[in-house]
Amino acid sequence: MIEMKTIRIDAKDIHYTPLNQKIRAAVADGVGEIILDNVLGQRFIGTGLKSNVLIIINGVPGGDLGMFMSGPICIIKGNAEHAPGNTMDNGMLVIHGSAGDAVAHSIRGGKVFIRDNIGYRGGIHMKQYKEENRPILVVGGTAHSFLGEYMAGGLVLVLGIGKEKSITDRGIGSGIHGGEIIIRGEVDDYLLGVGAKKFEFNESDLERIAPVIKSFCEHFKLDPTEFLDTNYTRIAPSSNRPFANKYVWE
Repeated sequence: MIEMKTIRIDAKDIHYTPLNQKIRAAVADGVGEIILDNVLGQRFIGTGLKSNVLIIINGVPGGDLGMFMSGPICIIKGNAEHAPGNTMDNGMLVIHGSAGDAVAHSIRGGKVFIRDNIGYRGGIHMKQYKEENRPILVVGGTAHSFLGEYMAGGLVLVLGIGKEKSITDRGIGSGIHGGEIIIRGEVDDYLLGVGAKKFEFNESDLERIAPVIKSFCEHFKLDPTEFLDTNYTRIAPSSNRPFANKYVWE
């Protein structure tokens, strides 16, 4: 049995460029686990990495965490700044806290799990290629305006843990033309964006997302049974051309 190589890097006062160079060098050397301590705002961690490496981040990483990443698993023991998972191709981000705006921006594969809350425009431009490249964003708490804006594929799931209502901000699914947004509880009609429509959430929908719920809860040591029912609102495109009347004239 081959033992996995592990290294520990102290990121205190290191600029993001040399820090990322250290990470890339470790991956090239065959390291299987990288532990980053004292991370504070360094950007682009994990960007472009194609590997099965496990990266554990102790601290608060900066913007574009895991951008263009394909394969690694990043576990963040704290909050994250804007756009974690930007255009991510594969792999996973597990954030034990909250994250900023544009979470999972243009993601095209893999999973982003946020234990707490996210900012504005989460899941904007999410896309997918067939079923094998279907990105997933799960938010344990709440999300702000324009969740799933211009969404073209994938799944956004909001559980609203500890909230009276999972989402109270407007513009949900504005311009959505693919994929689906599933929100725990009822969603008021006036919160929907242009092109978004509510659909019944049934037992077959629950069967589809149950593995996602269980995986999310496993990472954050939550009991999944609380969420395994049909008390959800499913939001999907009303058509595949939500702005047809705005940009086309006869």
